[in-house]
Amino acid sequence: MKVWELFLAPYKQAVDELKVKFKGMRAQFELDGGHSPIEFVTGRVKPTASIIDKAQRKAIPLDKLEAEMQDIAGVRIMCQFVEDIMSMVDLIRARKDFTIIEERDYISSKKESGYRSYHMVIDYPVQTINGEKHILVEIQIRTLAMNFWATIEHSLNYKYKGQFPEDMRKRLERAAEAAFQLDEEMSEIREEIQEAQAIFTKKKEE
Repeated sequence: MKVWELFLAPYKQAVDELKVKFKGMRAQFELDGGHSPIEFVTGRVKPTASIIDKAQRKAIPLDKLEAEMQDIAGVRIMCQFVEDIMSMVDLIRARKDFTIIEERDYISSKKESGYRSYHMVIDYPVQTINGEKHILVEIQIRTLAMNFWATIEHSLNYKYKGQFPEDMRKRLERAAEAAFQLDEEMSEIREEIQEAQAIFTKKKEE
């Protein structure tokens, strides 16, 4: 157990630091009086049992985890609107405190299951007492509707171990499309929503 704690410590540090940085970006947008593409930020380090399970499924040797498993550390950025996702991607691309290794657009090209999200894998430098250590972190950027669907699908996936009954698979596909339709409808009235939110915020501050 101690070995795993030592191994995961820099991953936890990376997640904590990135959450602070992204929440700081959101605060800056609020101070500036503009619309923030960030609704809220979460993060986690994959549990040891999940790491071992995935390593076995993907045939990744435990001594190659750092280089070959990209999602031990994960940060999730939730957005109100689909348009906010690419705004966030551009903001991340412009940062100088880490390096982007890979990008996967599951919004323009959704997964067969209906899953939509934008994934970025970054190389993040963590400062430790033993010097600098580079950590792979997966950043997922999605709308609230996409996140609701993905969270439910993830839970069901554990129950069925990836082998969904046909009826359940079709229901999930329909639900994914419904979630995307909701995002599209919200995009159509995005300006009105943002104007109303700005008025509400101003009222609270009076």
